[in-house]
Amino acid sequence: MRDFRQLKVWEEAHELTLEIYQVTKNYPKDELFGLTSQMRRSGSSIPTNIAEGCGRETNKDYAHFLQIALGSAFELDYQILLSKDLSYIDQQTFAGLNNRVDKVRRQLANLIRKVRASA
Repeated sequence: MRDFRQLKVWEEAHELTLEIYQVTKNYPKDELFGLTSQMRRSGSSIPTNIAEGCGRETNKDYAHFLQIALGSAFELDYQILLSKDLSYIDQQTFAGLNNRVDKVRRQLANLIRKVRASA
């Protein structure tokens, strides 16, 4: 069993999720059950799946949950773009969130490669 709290990618994903919650507080109330909810779920899904994968016994299972986390990161990436295009966030906020999600995606891809190589 692995300790997810020791993974830099989990820490980055957790911080990204906290930022998503802060940013979406300012979204229109009519988006509460739409984009706000979707972004919070896809954001929190990233560190959640990393944590769940750490609890799995095999590297194959671990890599599977890391892959799900990566899919959630791609989903969040689009939702951030949509938020900018709907003018819910400004260009500076978009750039910051976009950079963070890109960093998490790269870290996840690297970790997936390492885990699969050791399987």
